[in-house]
Amino acid sequence: TGTTALFFAAQGGYVDVARILLKAGAPVDCSSVDGGTPLFVACQGGHEAMVSELLSHGASVHACMKIFLNFQYIVHNHEFVFLFPQDRATPLFIAAQNGHSLVLKLLLAAGAIPDAPRNDGATPLWIAAQMGHDHVVKILLHNGAVVDAVRCDGATALFKAAHKGHSAVVQELLKFRPNLGLLANGETALHAAVMFGHLPIVKQLVAAGANCTIANQDGYTPLQLARQQKFASVHQYLKEREQLQKQPTAGGTPKRMGPSSNQSKAPTAKGAAAPSVAITG
Repeated sequence: TGTTALFFAAQGGYVDVARILLKAGAPVDCSSVDGGTPLFVACQGGHEAMVSELLSHGASVHACMKIFLNFQYIVHNHEFVFLFPQDRATPLFIAAQNGHSLVLKLLLAAGAIPDAPRNDGATPLWIAAQMGHDHVVKILLHNGAVVDAVRCDGATALFKAAHKGHSAVVQELLKFRPNLGLLANGETALHAAVMFGHLPIVKQLVAAGANCTIANQDGYTPLQLARQQKFASVHQYLKEREQLQKQPTAGGTPKRMGPSSNQSKAPTAKGAAAPSVAITG
C-alpha cells in the first residue's frame, strides 16, 4: 500500500510519535499507493495539532489523490464492485468534506487553493455544501471560493445544498449572490428544493429572487413539479408566490419578488449538449 509509520501516526493523531519520526528523517510527503500523504489522513481525522506539525515540516498542501475508489462488496455474488472513481482531491477538499473548520483554516493559511477541484469539477465549497457544513462554506467563501463553481453534471454548491435540504448552507451561499436561474443541467436550485419537498429552502430561494415561473429542461415549473411530487405545502406556497409574480404593477410589468438575481441560463461550451439530468449524488 506504500503507507509508512508517519502515515499511521498522522492518521491516529499521535503528534509525539510523528515528531520522533520526522526528526529521524521520515519524509513528510511520502505517499501511499493512492497518493494520500500523512497530511491527508491528519486532515481527514481533524487532527489540528498533527496538521500544524506536518505543515511546519513543509508538508505540501497541493498534493492530490491519485485515485479514490468507492467500492461495495456484493454479498450474493462475492465480488467487489468499484464505483465512481474520484481523484485529484486535495487535503483542503478532504478537510471541507469532513467539516473540520480549524484544519481548513490552517491549510488556507499555508497557501492551499480554495477552489482546487477534483477531476469531476467538485470544489471544496461544493462538497462542503453537499455535506451541510455551513461553517466550512462560510470560511471558504470569505477566502475567495467561487460560489457558482460547477461539477461536471452541471450542479453548483447552491443546487446541492437545496437538493440535500441544508438551509444554513443555503443562507451562507445566498449572501454571495449565486445563480438562481437555469444551470447547465437544465434545472434551478428552486427545482432541486421542490423535488424533495424542502419548504424552508423554497422560501429562502424565493425571498432571494428565484423565479417561480421558470421551467426546467422537462418543461416543469417549480409549481408543477410540487404538484407532481405531491408536496401540498410547497405547492400551496408556490401557487401564492407565482400569482404574485404574475401580477402586473401600475406600469404594466409583473411584480418582482425579492432582490434582483441572475436568472439567465448558465453558458455551456460551444457545440456541447447540456447534460440530460441532474439531481445526482
